[in-house]
Amino acid sequence: MIPLTDGSMRARGVQGHDEMAMKLLFWELEQHLKSSSGASVVAIDNKIEQAMDLVKSHLMYAVREEVEVLKEQIKELIDRNSQLEQENTLLKTLASPEQMAQFQAQVQTGSPPAPATPGPPNTTQLTQPNSHSSGPSA
Repeated sequence: MIPLTDGSMRARGVQGHDEMAMKLLFWELEQHLKSSSGASVVAIDNKIEQAMDLVKSHLMYAVREEVEVLKEQIKELIDRNSQLEQENTLLKTLASPEQMAQFQAQVQTGSPPAPATPGPPNTTQLTQPNSHSSGPSA
């Protein structure tokens, strides 16, 4: 079972209350069975039905809590999937045909992606003069 997040304190409180009620119900049932001669079969049936209803309500509450947690996780996963699809589309549009061909080849062979190769050198860095010269100025 997935641990409860939101409402876990409430769920524990209800669970604790249900456990106490269940113990009391079974104790009463046990005491009743010890003291009765068999004339109270209807009362026993009622106690059993009450216990079953209590278990059912506790289980239904726990299931509803888990469904809510799972719905939230599904929503987050759908959002993340959409974000990744948009990112993938953007990367495909920015990739060169050579990069796409290399990627397709890697996907088909199942090999890990090659490390990124540096692009052409930045020409603005090459043409700018060095202002911090350590040698003598001419």
